[in-house]
Amino acid sequence: MSGTIIREATDADWSQIWPIVRDVVAAGDTYAYPADLDSESAGGLWLERPPGQTVVAVDDDGTVLGTAKMGPNRPGPGDHVGTASFMVAQAGRERGVGRALGEYVVQWHRENGYRAIQFNAVVESNTAAVRLWKSLGFEVIGTVPEAFRHPRDGYVGLHVMHLRLDA
Repeated sequence: MSGTIIREATDADWSQIWPIVRDVVAAGDTYAYPADLDSESAGGLWLERPPGQTVVAVDDDGTVLGTAKMGPNRPGPGDHVGTASFMVAQAGRERGVGRALGEYVVQWHRENGYRAIQFNAVVESNTAAVRLWKSLGFEVIGTVPEAFRHPRDGYVGLHVMHLRLDA
């Protein structure tokens, strides 16, 4: 991952973020987003506004290799628990981009006073993501059986994963 930096995304980054989002959604195996998601709708879903943040992992040549969005999981009395979502371009896979984004997100939540992070819907057959989140200290605290319609594996569970930050 030498030379890759993580920085806050700008509206100008959308032209490089959108193809990542489009490809991940089209694969249909990790996100419960509609298959016909267009760029404008996707931007509304992905580009977080304060108190949240969207970041990009950018290589030396300015290529966006991955992106993450983070912020409160719920408003009001639930806003002390954060959440996040991640997408990595094909060119960024197996290069440490996902791990770097995950570490950034955990640190961002700590620095912003969150007590925990909750991932609401990690597809159980997405073993690379599950393994990564577990390596960063997340635990599977429950699985909703058959909650995700996977294009190859059929109905698979969605994990709820949790990491305490105040311990």
